[in-house]
Amino acid sequence: MSRVQTLQSLFKRYRRPGDIVFAWFILGFSVLLLSQIADQTAWRNGGKLFAQPRFWPAVSLGGTSVFAALHLISSALSDRIEGRWKEVLLWFKSLEYAGWFIAYALVVPYVGYLPTTVAFALALAVRVGYRKISTLVISALSAVVIVVLFKTLLKVNLPSGLMYESLPDGLRQIMLTYF
Repeated sequence: MSRVQTLQSLFKRYRRPGDIVFAWFILGFSVLLLSQIADQTAWRNGGKLFAQPRFWPAVSLGGTSVFAALHLISSALSDRIEGRWKEVLLWFKSLEYAGWFIAYALVVPYVGYLPTTVAFALALAVRVGYRKISTLVISALSAVVIVVLFKTLLKVNLPSGLMYESLPDGLRQIMLTYF
């Protein structure tokens, strides 16, 4: 087997079916950003080329556009592989976890760091398929340990939540300080 055939078989083995969709997306996005560079960055007359605020963003976006175009051309010229849209759907399914994180960040200021972390840890454990009570208890305990470590040992200032304001004075102070 020649070197070229070996490389071709290697590329075929590791090529993914959704790469042409990825190439189109990256090319479109980088060209869109590149078209906005004059409005979003400055060019100072008399300054050195490499010190210009527009230079490095233009280089990176130009490079991204060129390499995305090359990727698109190579994908278009390659053999078609079954499963392109199946893979693209998988990419969109993975965005679900970004949605979980956004929901978590929106709920924390109202409910508080401890209850939100425990609730989301349990919800995510159930979401990924854990159903045993012992596993869910471990998930909740892990969330509590994380909160306590962040608030006490690491002294990270985290939002306390509007819900804590309705607690009795002594309990409210403990929850605001440690949880």
